[in-house]
Amino acid sequence: MKNLIVLSIIVFFFSKSYSQGFENFSIEIEEVNIQDVPGVHSFAYGVDSSGKWLIIGGKVNGLHLRQPFMAFLDSTNNKKVYVIDEANNQVWSTSLDILGGYLFDQMQSTNMTFFQRGNTLYFIGGYGYSFTEADHITYPYITAIDVNELANAVINGNSVNQHFRQIEYQNFAVAGGQIGYLDSIFYLVGGNRFDGQYNPMGNPTYTQEYTDEIRKFKLNDDGNNLLIENYIAIKDTDNLHRRDYNLAPQIFPNGEHGFTVFSGVFQRYVDLPFLNIVDITPTNYTVNNNFNQYLSQYHSPKLPIYDSLNNAMHTIFFGGMSQYTLDTTTNLLIEDSDVPFVKTISRITRFFNDSLEEVKLGIEMPRLLGSGAEFIPTNLTYYDDEILKINTLPNTKTLVGYIYGGIESSLANIFFINDNTQSDASSAIFKVFVNKSQTSAENIQLNPENIFGLKVYPNPVTENTIVEFFNPNPSEISLILFDINGKKERTVFLSELEMGKKKISVNFSDIKKGTYNLVLDNGVYKSVVKLSR
Repeated sequence: MKNLIVLSIIVFFFSKSYSQGFENFSIEIEEVNIQDVPGVHSFAYGVDSSGKWLIIGGKVNGLHLRQPFMAFLDSTNNKKVYVIDEANNQVWSTSLDILGGYLFDQMQSTNMTFFQRGNTLYFIGGYGYSFTEADHITYPYITAIDVNELANAVINGNSVNQHFRQIEYQNFAVAGGQIGYLDSIFYLVGGNRFDGQYNPMGNPTYTQEYTDEIRKFKLNDDGNNLLIENYIAIKDTDNLHRRDYNLAPQIFPNGEHGFTVFSGVFQRYVDLPFLNIVDITPTNYTVNNNFNQYLSQYHSPKLPIYDSLNNAMHTIFFGGMSQYTLDTTTNLLIEDSDVPFVKTISRITRFFNDSLEEVKLGIEMPRLLGSGAEFIPTNLTYYDDEILKINTLPNTKTLVGYIYGGIESSLANIFFINDNTQSDASSAIFKVFVNKSQTSAENIQLNPENIFGLKVYPNPVTENTIVEFFNPNPSEISLILFDINGKKERTVFLSELEMGKKKISVNFSDIKKGTYNLVLDNGVYKSVVKLSR
């Protein structure tokens, strides 16, 4: 009998909270305990025709150690294939060492890209120790896996090797990328090729090359042979220089289906996450520098939801790692350049006019979870690209998917103290529900007020007035003074500033007595404070 852990977390949305509406709904998550479920993160999964999960690859320990000789050890690779039957509380497994060679090597890699088309799970790239090469490599292979047959073989204790087909293709030597599928075209976006031993100090134990590309191709698969066709690559060395991020399917305001590249690491000229996003359609890609994503930077479970009645596209992010959090007391943005583990659950919504907003939901993950985990949708009311159709759900509580695996950390920042005891691969499973009968007002929308935290004192202003604010990313900052009728009085401050808290002393003794607006602008957000003299 399955044990239901007494934990129910409810995320509330309601359309009247914001200037633009969408259908009322909440999200609820419930943790369940299934005996013998493995802890694993950064893995690939498939779902068979009966709803059982096939788990392949990934790591069975926590966050990798920083010492090159201890990082990404083959002993911490997942060398088994697991079948998990959540509905009936059963787990089966078998070792994959019978495969041998590069096939066995690749199937125990980490940070691969994968996609299931029909009954076939396509497993691309991945990084790890190769017994064949006697070194760590990123695998230049695509492997096709028969999900139904492999699951049946594992359950019945039969041979598994005939259910894998592998071909070499150098352009698939990618780790930390993401893949999408639309209208018979695969989109392999971002990632890097990393060969050799990991080394955080940059010493020459490895070579690394980011793809900086959107790689589009068709895959002809007749059940026996795999053939890559119509391969093209679109390169952008600045904006596609990303790995370990979230790529989510999207429906854009004009009704076109595509993808959005959310955040990710690392910027080309600074070791910090990206804040901007990139939209991909079948004909083009667009860099959006007019929106910053602050609350989710690394790969985590995500749930895309489309409201066709209001033309609103939601993307939900569960936990993971983030450079920023919202302080629960002040509701101000807090930055940590170490990009720690977080409990934050956030939403980004794209409205009918292509404007975007980011919201911290009123609840959090129960522990520091989500990094390297996956959202596994149910076979229910989804578009072909796994976007949930919110309008078709009943006005009750509906199970829409599960969150499984990932890293569970005991502390937010552990990298510099990590000795393999501060984190572990998680075996946690959460049911994810959409409930259209619940509403609340507990969400916090990110806006200029809680991003900048702009303060001016004393006010009324004097010859020695202090202006304090937080600059969330390196950018040109302008402080401009306007009178009450909107006429520009003067530019108080204009400069390129680094990220962080800023304090500026301003002499306002020369302005006439009256009421003014001081506008802080970083090119993405504007904040206004009313002054008097």
